Amino acid sequence: MERWEAQRVAVKDSNHRPYAFTGTRVLNPETGKETKTDLLVHEGKLRFVGTGDLPDGTEVFDASNRVAVPGLVDIHVHLREPGFEDSETIASGTASAARGGFVAVASMANTAPPIDDPQSVRFVLERAREAGLSRVYPIAAVSRGLEGKELTEMFDLAAAGAIAFSDDGMTIMDTNLMRRALEYAGMLNKVIVAHAEDLHLKRDGVAHEGYMATKLGLRPVPRATEEVIVGRDICLVEHTGGRLHVAHVSCARSVEMIRAAQAKGLRVTGEVTPHHLVFTDQNLATYDPNFKMAPPLREEEDRQALVQALKDGVIQAVATDHAPHNEISKDVTFDEAPCGVIGMETAFATLYTGLVKTGELDLATLVRAMSTGPSAVFDLDHAALSDGGAADLTLLDLDATWTVGARDFVSRSKNCPWIGQTLTGLPVATVSGGRLVYQHESLRLSGAATAGAR
Repeated sequence: MERWEAQRVAVKDSNHRPYAFTGTRVLNPETGKETKTDLLVHEGKLRFVGTGDLPDGTEVFDASNRVAVPGLVDIHVHLREPGFEDSETIASGTASAARGGFVAVASMANTAPPIDDPQSVRFVLERAREAGLSRVYPIAAVSRGLEGKELTEMFDLAAAGAIAFSDDGMTIMDTNLMRRALEYAGMLNKVIVAHAEDLHLKRDGVAHEGYMATKLGLRPVPRATEEVIVGRDICLVEHTGGRLHVAHVSCARSVEMIRAAQAKGLRVTGEVTPHHLVFTDQNLATYDPNFKMAPPLREEEDRQALVQALKDGVIQAVATDHAPHNEISKDVTFDEAPCGVIGMETAFATLYTGLVKTGELDLATLVRAMSTGPSAVFDLDHAALSDGGAADLTLLDLDATWTVGARDFVSRSKNCPWIGQTLTGLPVATVSGGRLVYQHESLRLSGAATAGAR
């Protein structure tokens, strides 16, 4: 039995008898305030209840000193199915998401075949329903076959369930095609997610153009590779009135262009990955292929600008860009290795350890950027935790310390730059739509409420 299958058995359905987390600290990421309460989950709804007010038969988990936050949402993941099931499947990917505290993820279209027709969108949704773990929102391709030549049937794709459109992994180099994409998606009030790398500037580059690339003898990728596409696409948004979301922002100047666009009232948002928030090109010194990204890791000034953009709300979302690759494909030289790393199971801990504990970011801002912020980018129906609202929550143990081990991942792939590092902060429960889709072994049942206890 695979790890994800063993985990799936433990899922508690929303129609199961009620269950509760007692002694929780509920964090409101908009205000930063905490409220101590017991949380009851029943029939897909969340209730704030006092001690002793639990219905008879409620299963009780002792969540003392754990922090409940709005369910984490990852709006940029690669689930690889169909076509690359040796690296990941929708089942293993959603198990990985649940373990990382994510109640929902948005999946990219660069599969084989790509998600460029309604049948493919429905395939993803059906596979996610069968897995029964974190919810999946498919992002469909902008162009047929991801070839950047002809638009997909966006209206049909949206009707089938696509929440946005992207050729992520490939830049839409045809400016007129990008213009038309923004126009058509705009009619649907859908977002175009841009992979911002000018392929003519990037050519065969593998590392940020700077001192480290020169020192290590790695082919360079200048900042302008990203900046010229971000600038072009913002101009097209101004021309079309469409909605643009810039994926995996990596440069300080890109942040400033997004900031200026928002100040003009343009509908432009952005996301940043955990690895671009924590690492820089200095981490390339060992030639570890798990530090090879697209866009590449930049310099410290860029990293600081990305952190500041999260604080300011210019960048609305942290997104992992979870990119599984099997062991063979990454076990090559840095130049030859594919770009990308897995990140859902380590995302919260790496950012809590690397940014919150160091004082660069407060917990409320991090939680907002991993929950309500990304939800707002695609108008997903995920709100802050409320009494009587939908039961989508993540329970965090902020005191837990753990060491990242390759054998411990639920994901089928192990290409992670944090292996061997000791981190603080751990999701211990994930509740998606009222269903307990992940429960860490440290979170134990303390019994069941009885009539006499009320």
